[in-house]
Amino acid sequence: MLQSMLPRGLVAREAHGDVDAQLHPREAAQIARAVPKRQAEYATVRHLAREALGELGIDDAVLVKGEGGGVDWPRNVVGALTHCDGYRGAVVGYRMGVRTVGIDAEPHLPLPDKVLPTVSVESEREVLAARDADGLHWDRLLFCAKEATYKAWNPITGRWLGFEDAEITFGLESRTDDSAEGTFRSRILIDGRTTDGGPPVASFDGRWRITDGLIVTSIAEV
Repeated sequence: MLQSMLPRGLVAREAHGDVDAQLHPREAAQIARAVPKRQAEYATVRHLAREALGELGIDDAVLVKGEGGGVDWPRNVVGALTHCDGYRGAVVGYRMGVRTVGIDAEPHLPLPDKVLPTVSVESEREVLAARDADGLHWDRLLFCAKEATYKAWNPITGRWLGFEDAEITFGLESRTDDSAEGTFRSRILIDGRTTDGGPPVASFDGRWRITDGLIVTSIAEV
């Protein structure tokens, strides 16, 4: 599913459960105090990322967590990881073809009570409140799009992006009997200066898909 949501030049790998994956000692040290479930997720997404990097001709990469919560990717590589109950995903590509990438996955369920006001701005809540009931959990989709936005933002700015610092609007969508998909735009509400030598970021355009009880969002800035 994830690969079809991305432009050419990016390689995706995904799994619907954990695998028995070996970690580099530096990676293992970062997760040593975590509960077994978190350790398994951490190891699986790195296994998937190494498989994807192998498609780029990069072997034996050490994928430790860096500042901002993302991965310290190999030189000239961009990438993103995500995991939730029942899903793990990784995407990588060369920086010469893609400036930044962000992905996120969430269960297709409503957000817990009282969470929406903490992850949204007023204009977003107004739009959600005006939507007719259609079987889609737009509040969780909004949250998923914000997470992908942060993952695309941080590597090229080196800065935090709060939930209140981006406004999501949803665009075209299509549906079948068992899935739905569409587009979204993340308008950045703070100074968009970057550290990668590229232009400031005013917005990101992304895609979303809902199928088999799962929401996946992606942003790829070329």
